Amino acid sequence: MSDDRMKIPGSDHPITLVREMSRAVIRAAGRQIGETGDVLTLHESAYAPVHYVPRGDLDMNLFTRTATRTFCPYKGEASYFSLAVGDDVHPDAAWSYETPYPAVAPIAYYIAFFPGHTELIFRER
Repeated sequence: MSDDRMKIPGSDHPITLVREMSRAVIRAAGRQIGETGDVLTLHESAYAPVHYVPRGDLDMNLFTRTATRTFCPYKGEASYFSLAVGDDVHPDAAWSYETPYPAVAPIAYYIAFFPGHTELIFRER
């Protein structure tokens, strides 16, 4: 992918991806909305780690794509989703990179959540 806005992670801005060895249950509004054995944790520079979950392991009927888009020079363009569980609606609660830059290609079509909207509970395999 050639994009003159793209930056490559390096010693000044490191990015690493770690595949978690535990299964995870994802909950929102007291309800399980997914379960996976394929969580990717992205560690980027001095930011807090972010857990990414495959869309196929979530109840995507609870998500609605929004018009919100953001750009990261290290990851690319992110699309956003609102999450609705019953009457509990969280606008722009999650984001996903559908065509991320090569350095983070494994997170394509995975979803990450802003804190406070969901809980990710890790369990031993």
